[in-house]
Amino acid sequence: MRRQTRRAGVHYLTIDRFEAEWAVVECGGLIFELPRFLLPPEAKEGDVLSLELRQEAEETNRRRERVRRLVDDLFEP
Repeated sequence: MRRQTRRAGVHYLTIDRFEAEWAVVECGGLIFELPRFLLPPEAKEGDVLSLELRQEAEETNRRRERVRRLVDDLFEP
């Protein structure tokens, strides 16, 4: 099995099959499962999907701040 080392940019996933609520997909020689609800409703076996992962700095900071406030509230004297 060939491993893909490319990290950034667009990746292409091929849907191999569906198993209940999971889609078995292949990307760069790796096979893994994704929850079916993440795929377009019309997706079917053999379809190729594009996937782009981006770092979301603003959302990361919002969530960190929310957790910090929750922890502060939890341990407030």
